[in-house]
Amino acid sequence: MAGFWGARRREEKAALEAQDADLARRARSALVSADERIRLTTDELAFAEAELGPGPTNDLREALKAVRTHMQEAFHLNQLNHDDIPDTPEELRTRNARIVQLCEWAEDLLDDRTAALAEPIERARRAPEIIAGVRADAARLRARLPEARATIERLSARYSADAMKQIEANPAEAEQLLSFAEHSAGVAERRREAGQREQANLALEASTEAVRRAATLLDAVETFEIEALRAEATLAAIVEDSRGDIAAALKEPHTPAVSKAIADLQAALAALPPAGVNTDPFTHLSRLREANSALDAAIAAARERAARPIPPLEHVHHAIDDADRQLAVARDVIAGHRGWIGADARTRLAEAERVRVDLDRHLGTSAAAATSIDEDHREQAMAMARRVAFLAGEALQLAQRDIDAARPQDMAPWGAPQQGWGGRRGGGDLMGGILGGLVIGSILDGIFD
Repeated sequence: MAGFWGARRREEKAALEAQDADLARRARSALVSADERIRLTTDELAFAEAELGPGPTNDLREALKAVRTHMQEAFHLNQLNHDDIPDTPEELRTRNARIVQLCEWAEDLLDDRTAALAEPIERARRAPEIIAGVRADAARLRARLPEARATIERLSARYSADAMKQIEANPAEAEQLLSFAEHSAGVAERRREAGQREQANLALEASTEAVRRAATLLDAVETFEIEALRAEATLAAIVEDSRGDIAAALKEPHTPAVSKAIADLQAALAALPPAGVNTDPFTHLSRLREANSALDAAIAAARERAARPIPPLEHVHHAIDDADRQLAVARDVIAGHRGWIGADARTRLAEAERVRVDLDRHLGTSAAAATSIDEDHREQAMAMARRVAFLAGEALQLAQRDIDAARPQDMAPWGAPQQGWGGRRGGGDLMGGILGGLVIGSILDGIFD
């Protein structure tokens, strides 16, 4: 048996030594790779500064500085591995793992910073080509300006001034942007020749963005004409549908919401200008759509309410009165035995009181004093009142449990006959009467539902 365990330990030791040797090879390779990467990145930084200037390359410069600082630690650890002082396998293993970690971090950081500069460098190298493209695009867009102005003039004879505000200034703004783009392209060219690469690149970006915005403004003029024609066609269809919807809505169950929605849709139809008058099809289309949607929603709500019976007002008042009565009983019992009542009963009472406050807020007035309740609010009010009664009843039952648990063992629980110097005690009968009244109240609630 001893021979078996000895062989097992020798195998484990050999495996660990192989792992340590592999880690040492990885550490030496990582050091060489990281050092070479620092040298190459230093050259890349010089090229990037020549193309972009010092500002855009600051992140790469700071990354190189941080990497050189931390790589000093890695080289120092590697030196300790090869000095004359003997090291334990654990010390060598820890140092080599740290060397690998530092080298991988350094290469990852430099990869991230150089990748961020790849696109700006490529763009800067293509600057002459981009400048030529900016000038060609500006000339092409200038040729579209007369057509855009003619389109604005033609559309102004058909649509209102409010509608034309979206595009009437587009040709003038586009012309200004094109002039700015051509000027910025010239600045970029001159700054590049003067060796001011950072300023040249900024001017180049400004010129390309100005051309893009000018193209967007001119495209918007053509898009407006297409969308306006489409809106007019859609508006005619919606007007016809709206009139049919009003006729159908008059046959639906009438509620205040339905009546208001019908009136709003009729007002939107009446606001449409007569034929031959300049109009804003987008505004009228939006207003008719909103009025149609509101009418559909009001009719759906009226149908849903018609399919569900509305609680009579007296039933809602009865539920509120019962909730207030049970809440008052639970509140008095808990307040009268404050030292005996636990957290569960107090929580139920607090929740019941919170729902009761929400009920007043839902009705917009004191529920107990409300003489009339809107039909749309009755069902929710009854549900909230029943919730109050249920929570108050639970609070009272939990309070009874706590009181029974806290009373001396030789005393009968609440509601049971008790003997004493005065004969039967009235506390239990009182609680039994209270609970009996609550049960009877619950039965009466079921009769009126």
